[in-house]
Amino acid sequence: MGASLSSLTESNNAGDGGRGLGDIPESCVACVFMHLTPPEICNLARLNRAFRGAASSDSVWESKLPGNYPSILEFLPPESYQNISKKKDIFAILSRSVFFDDGKAMWLNRLTGGVCVSVSAKAMSITGIDDRRYWSWINTEESRFQIVAYLQQMWWVEVNGSLNFPFPAGMYSLSFRLHLGRFSRRLGRRVCNYEHTHGWEIKPVRFEIIISDGQRLSRDCFLDEYEKDEANWNSKRGVWIDYHVGDFSISSLDMVEVRFSMKQIDCTHSKGGLCVDSVSIIPTEMRAQ
Repeated sequence: MGASLSSLTESNNAGDGGRGLGDIPESCVACVFMHLTPPEICNLARLNRAFRGAASSDSVWESKLPGNYPSILEFLPPESYQNISKKKDIFAILSRSVFFDDGKAMWLNRLTGGVCVSVSAKAMSITGIDDRRYWSWINTEESRFQIVAYLQQMWWVEVNGSLNFPFPAGMYSLSFRLHLGRFSRRLGRRVCNYEHTHGWEIKPVRFEIIISDGQRLSRDCFLDEYEKDEANWNSKRGVWIDYHVGDFSISSLDMVEVRFSMKQIDCTHSKGGLCVDSVSIIPTEMRAQ
């Protein structure tokens, strides 16, 4: 099959009038590429000169970029894009994590071109974060931001954050990325300590989202389960879990403010042993991927 495809990439030079993929006009190839994903385009670019030319066409890559990509580029240092004119190169820059505002990151999904944003715990307001009796910071490669907040013990747990960003119109999902237990590496293996993990099965945590256009969403969720025996392992401990708070819509290309929070402020019991990594906002259709 590979040999058959290879033979199609060149015109028949034996004079029998045969045609191959190399004879397809570049403009026609570009029209087809507009309906393919970026990885598919890059793979097909290897076939012949026409495909390679179409794969570099600005019209193809502009169809993969969000409509307001010039506004998104403003979040980058100017020197990183000012001398770049090809839309393919702009897509390549935006498909990598772009960090901004000391603890926030955005990137384009390489399959869909959807805009994704993440906010680190470092960029959030966390009650008591400066008191080492309650909170500490853990450096780790398990976070996009290389650092997470760890709660040892506290009665009033409140985490607040906000984001101003020019999201393209569409539906978006917001999630908190949390982990029960303190993790580390020992002799090359990942281990978890649950010494401080308690209180999350007594009362639920309240997650909330407020959008600048008036949308408001909330969800109550227990982060832990009651003690189980070895035959019924607690699946909420020792793993990163994305707690989906809700979906909201963006209808314009203007700057949008998203405020979010996580609270467990019932002071009748203490809580502890929780890692807070980040909040992510992604196109809703990506949740199923």
